Amino acid sequence: MPIRLRDREYWNPYLVGVALGLVVLLAFLLTGKGIGASGAMARLTAWGTHLVAPDWTEANGNFKWFFHKGAHPLDYWLVYLLVGTAIGGLVSGILGGRNRTEILRGPRAGRGLRLGLAFAGGILAGVGARLARGCTSGQGIVGGGLMSVGAWIFLMAVFAGGFAMAWFVRRQWT
Repeated sequence: MPIRLRDREYWNPYLVGVALGLVVLLAFLLTGKGIGASGAMARLTAWGTHLVAPDWTEANGNFKWFFHKGAHPLDYWLVYLLVGTAIGGLVSGILGGRNRTEILRGPRAGRGLRLGLAFAGGILAGVGARLARGCTSGQGIVGGGLMSVGAWIFLMAVFAGGFAMAWFVRRQWT
């Protein structure tokens, strides 16, 4: 039986928002940089690709700088942040009694469709993050906090795109 602090109770989103803002401020104070997950994912991709095709990664312009002068792509603070975030989410789920394997879907969506849409959405989000030179955490939280015009345009586009896409897939959930 899992240890439960409180079954299915979530933190106050406003307090979590303030805490996240403090984490970003602390990141700036300690490292001089903001937070973001796509930079860590790029490094994980470079490392994984290097395991399979080391000659290609050393010649490819997108990956070779991760290995410049003997550097290791996983030796970067954002990688540790990403790992810590995953571990923290796992611990939170276990303590809250919310850890289980399930596929959330509407009555009209089969498992295959739901997994296909999730996979396609993940790929689109990953490609978009690389094109935008940052993910929603980097662009939205850090860039928005810095009042970057590009970050605010990005955030508006994310919300507009989400609302527009919801129109196409809403029947799958109702």
